Amino acid sequence: MARILVTDDEADIVQLISRYAEHEGHTVDTAASGRGAVRLCGQKDYDVIIMDIMMPDMDGYAACREIRKTKDVPIIMLSALGSEYDKLAGFELGIDDYVVKPFSPRELMARIRVVVSRHAPKGNEEILTVGRMKIHQPGRMVYVDEKPVELTAKEYDLLLYLVKNKGIALSREKILNAVWGYEYCGEDRTVDWQIKLLRNHLGECRDYIVTLRGVGYRFEIT
Repeated sequence: MARILVTDDEADIVQLISRYAEHEGHTVDTAASGRGAVRLCGQKDYDVIIMDIMMPDMDGYAACREIRKTKDVPIIMLSALGSEYDKLAGFELGIDDYVVKPFSPRELMARIRVVVSRHAPKGNEEILTVGRMKIHQPGRMVYVDEKPVELTAKEYDLLLYLVKNKGIALSREKILNAVWGYEYCGEDRTVDWQIKLLRNHLGECRDYIVTLRGVGYRFEIT
């Protein structure tokens, strides 16, 4: 089971998430502010962090940036703000998921399971070479023309899925279910945001990800 850090200044939300998480066998620590979360992350390692955005002392965005300086822990962001700008801001920080309040605790537990499973160590991995790109799966590293490319955890997962399905037309819904790992109930523009960010990082290999109008995307060597 996972060690989880729940960070929110609303005590009821913290209690609700903690109760469901502990029922599933997870170990839970809590913090009421972003600064408190940063402090705990400096003392312990976590398998996933549940982080609210609007908090006193230090908001979720600032706390996420501080934590990312030293830890590569998966982060699920909570917020009552559901605008495209707010979601994109979170994904640009490298968060793994974005949950809009109010939310279903059971759905949140499902998302936690997916994130933890995705980041669990895997054996017998290999190195994939596609065109001018190389993906080193054991280290979750990506290289373009032998130069390392810095990707967030979600961008890496998305790229790996596209590469492993090279030449196949993939709908946004299929990508959501495969990469996010659950029946997504929100906007399928989540995929478009992540594709845009991923292309920006891939530089001259950005055209490997082809947009299929009215369908989704396909990975191919151009």
